[in-house]
Amino acid sequence: MMESIPEMESKAFGAKKNTSHTDKLRKKLNVKVRAIFLEKGWLFFIVGFLLGRAVILSEVSPFAVAFLATMWFVHREMTVKSMLAVLIGALTYSVDHSIFLTLAMIVFIFLAGLFKNTNNQQVTIPLFVFLSTVVPRLFLYSVSERLSSYEWMLLIVEGVLGTVLVLIFMQSIPLLSPKRYKPALKNEEIVCMIILIASILTGTIGWELYGASLEQVLSRYFVLLLAFVGGAAIGSTVGVVAGLILSLANVANLYQMSLLAFSGLLGGLLKEGKKPGVAAGLLVGTFLIGIYGDAAALVPSLMESLIAIVFFILTPTSWFKRISRYIPGTDEHTSEQEQYLQKVRNVTAKRVEQFSDVFEALSKSFATSDVYPQDIEEARRETDYFLSQVTEKTCQTCFMKDRCWQKQFDKTYSMMEEMKEDIADGNEPNRKVSREFENYCVKSKKVVAAMKEEMSFFEANRKLKQQVMESKRLVADQLQGVSEVMDDFAKEILKERQHHEHQEMQIIHALKHMGIDLEKLDIYRLEKGNVDIEMTASFYNYHGEGSKLIAPVLSDILNEMIIVKHEEISPFPNGYCHLAFGSAKEFVVETGAANAAKGGGLISGDSYTTIELGAGKYAMAISDGMGNGKRAKEESVETLRLLQQILQTGIPEKVAIKSINSILALRSTDEMFATLDLAVIDLHNAFVRFLKIGSTPSFIKRGDKMLKVEASNLPMGIIQEFEVDIVSEQLMSDDLLIMMSDGIFDGPKHVENTDMWVKRKVREMKTNEPQEIADLLLEEVIRTRDGEIEDDMTVLVARVTKNNPKWSTIPIYRNKAKAQ
Repeated sequence: MMESIPEMESKAFGAKKNTSHTDKLRKKLNVKVRAIFLEKGWLFFIVGFLLGRAVILSEVSPFAVAFLATMWFVHREMTVKSMLAVLIGALTYSVDHSIFLTLAMIVFIFLAGLFKNTNNQQVTIPLFVFLSTVVPRLFLYSVSERLSSYEWMLLIVEGVLGTVLVLIFMQSIPLLSPKRYKPALKNEEIVCMIILIASILTGTIGWELYGASLEQVLSRYFVLLLAFVGGAAIGSTVGVVAGLILSLANVANLYQMSLLAFSGLLGGLLKEGKKPGVAAGLLVGTFLIGIYGDAAALVPSLMESLIAIVFFILTPTSWFKRISRYIPGTDEHTSEQEQYLQKVRNVTAKRVEQFSDVFEALSKSFATSDVYPQDIEEARRETDYFLSQVTEKTCQTCFMKDRCWQKQFDKTYSMMEEMKEDIADGNEPNRKVSREFENYCVKSKKVVAAMKEEMSFFEANRKLKQQVMESKRLVADQLQGVSEVMDDFAKEILKERQHHEHQEMQIIHALKHMGIDLEKLDIYRLEKGNVDIEMTASFYNYHGEGSKLIAPVLSDILNEMIIVKHEEISPFPNGYCHLAFGSAKEFVVETGAANAAKGGGLISGDSYTTIELGAGKYAMAISDGMGNGKRAKEESVETLRLLQQILQTGIPEKVAIKSINSILALRSTDEMFATLDLAVIDLHNAFVRFLKIGSTPSFIKRGDKMLKVEASNLPMGIIQEFEVDIVSEQLMSDDLLIMMSDGIFDGPKHVENTDMWVKRKVREMKTNEPQEIADLLLEEVIRTRDGEIEDDMTVLVARVTKNNPKWSTIPIYRNKAKAQ
């Protein structure tokens, strides 16, 4: 009988609850174990115990003193526990060995305590280790009266090894501490860690488990572990280092170095087979090395390998993942790096958003409700201030002041206010009011003269106030534009590499159906008009499959035109090729330009440019500097340079033009004016926006029709504040856009209606090539003037065409649907 849905949900909830409870118990256990072994220092106690037993070349023991020195330098609070562990380990080996380590530790503690306040102890501690190793050994050899050249060589070797090991341990022992976070280990740190592990394994020599040497079991286990995590390079390195150090401790283990190195290499190469593959590499290495060795040792060696494989298989998967985080090249390390980069992106985006908020707040602080504040209260304040200035110069010393300004205040104020309005308009005061004021005021002529004099200051202050308010509004617009750009930038930073499982499976299946096996597929964006896909595939011989096959398939799946943006082709057969795909623009623009300087000179006052603004926008601009020659050229070039730099930041066109106008108006006391004719075309839909500042009309040719586009604005730099008229038009495929300077538009001689003349000439042209049209129109204008060029002339022509792909889409999924 089928279970009901509530019962199934209840069981699923119970299973989920049990799983959650198990995970919590496992996490608590991990935290507890971590606290015992790391935070309480028991891990260092075990390491010290084993290094206290570690001996090479029968009586050389450089490990313990190097370990103690490192603990003194890195974890001084655990030095006493480490000394106790080393002594216990030494006593389990021999009494003589424990006496030597006791003397060596006493010498080191004395030297370290004597020079504990010196700077740069990282350099002095290796010297202390050398002395702490050589001096006790020299003392013991002298007491036993066996100080020969061989003993001298041994004690020097022991001192040098201790000095080298302390430098190695200083890099590897801190990695055991939970207080230090390492996003990745450098190659040097990995090798130092391997040397530390091999040194610790040396302390297990002599221990056996059912006839199997414990140091061989553990060394092979670590080879398996690191070969599985880091691959062939790490596995073979572990095998070489561990085998070398173990063979120094026991010469009988010399052949083990070859076994461990070869097994690590094979295990790393077979890591794609998971744990069984790595284990098979160890077994193959054991068999091959065992054949060349003693036949009697083959069975124990196989037993050691099998025990190591059992430990390896029983090792929890979480251990491998935890170790993999620190090994470069692993998936876990890559994920860790991506998380780190994500944090950096979030922090950066947050800071950019904060800056955006600051600029927006500044913009609001500069913004004003009205550029020309003419409300009643403001006008009253201005009138009061004006009349107070006049009366201060005239009425303050008049004997009739009390009558006029105390007894008859309203009458006096109204008459002077009416005269002020007439004077402000540039007229003489009204006769009726003047006659009445003369009969009323004993100093009427003096008052009128003072009002006229004060009016010039009043008008100057009012204009200055207006300019300040206009400047504030311009600054507010600019700050708002910067705020919007920074806000958009923050949003771009926060855009994640999204996962698109459905489209990914469609692409993989479609290409596999065509015989193309992908090695790697990365889908970064699938936004309409902003697709970003990268893939790596293998081709026997590449013949343009990216643009001929893959791009049409992607175009059908994503329902938009996709093209190859970049490709890196392998020079070898069956090599891997990297292909990058992106959205193609719906429309493309082809331009042509022609210009001539006044009198046939080399320097024209006109300048033109075409700009790729990004985000699918294309800009065309013509600027005409006032006059001709070098000065006019500088004006027009500077205007277009500022325009390009501001537009490419993403600031809206209207704000950009106002900013340029302000710069040109304020940059110099000299007159510096320039016209600007700007057209911004959206290549996704062929929508065009015209911004014309003192420029001539533009024309759009659509078949036999001619459309005129014009706007009325003064040239840039003449006044600081003006309204930018924006004219918008929808272009069609194969439309021609014709822009020109006044030298072309006003150039034809003896032509009354230049609009009709330009339209007729362009309509009569038999070509649609932009460059040919520009050349022909310039030539026609010059012909009307009998070859004379009386002004700088520039014409810029663009043709907008639909972007048709070279290869048709391949409707794989539609064919499958029809077949079904």
